Amino acid sequence: MKRLLSIELQKIWKNKASRVLTLTYFILLTFIALIASIKFDLGIFKFHLAEMGIFNFPFIWHFNTYIAAILKLFLAIVIVSMMANEYSYGTLKQNLIDGMSKKEFILSKFLTVVLFATVSTVFIFVMSLLLGFSFSSYTELNIVFSGLEYLLAYFIKLVGFFSFCLFLGILVKRSAFALGFLLVWNIIEGIIKGILTFKIFPNNEKAASIMQFFPLESMSNLIVEPFSRLSVVKNLGTQIGLDNVKHYNVELVSIIIVLSWTVIFVYSSYKLLKNRDL
Repeated sequence: MKRLLSIELQKIWKNKASRVLTLTYFILLTFIALIASIKFDLGIFKFHLAEMGIFNFPFIWHFNTYIAAILKLFLAIVIVSMMANEYSYGTLKQNLIDGMSKKEFILSKFLTVVLFATVSTVFIFVMSLLLGFSFSSYTELNIVFSGLEYLLAYFIKLVGFFSFCLFLGILVKRSAFALGFLLVWNIIEGIIKGILTFKIFPNNEKAASIMQFFPLESMSNLIVEPFSRLSVVKNLGTQIGLDNVKHYNVELVSIIIVLSWTVIFVYSSYKLLKNRDL
């Protein structure tokens, strides 16, 4: 496995675009820390984002993983390009000629996916600790390390999403078309969700029960938006008569669904490659 991973990392690092995108992704993650310095002064409305509790333990785990997950598209481009380049540069054929099996080839790609997700998760963990201990009002260890399930959800979300991108890269062979397909699929899920929510099952939870089995929706359900958890938002909602009944926990069913999709994407990638003439 170490040999396979080493080969993939060399390919990525020698590709300038992939190298720049990877570095850009991790640089952008550090920009989350800049949120702490943002202050708004709108006449009588003055507030400092860090003072609103976004970096309080354990809320910071939810907030940082949600924000970081939005930036995953940068690594998704790297994953898709990684496969597209195999066809463009003929390295796939060369690897197979050199004795690498198609199963080992897919394994090497999946190991790269897991590595990206692992490094990103560790990065968020360290950065959240630094920001938390700098700004949090609560630093007791039992509070600090509660809510770590969001890191697990973040890791699984990245692995699932990158596995989807890997599958699209093999299916379409061209990075631009693969990313376009990803966008189209996202729109399709949005349209289906809208039809189920507003036409077929209005004011009913059945729409959400059905949508949770769609790939992108299931990944989205792993980490729901955290902003309505903030006390200032809750107080505003109470004042205007809105009751917040949203559930913020990381649900086991969501984890199982995303892991199932991950297995489907990786296996489908292997079957596509196995049955395809190169």
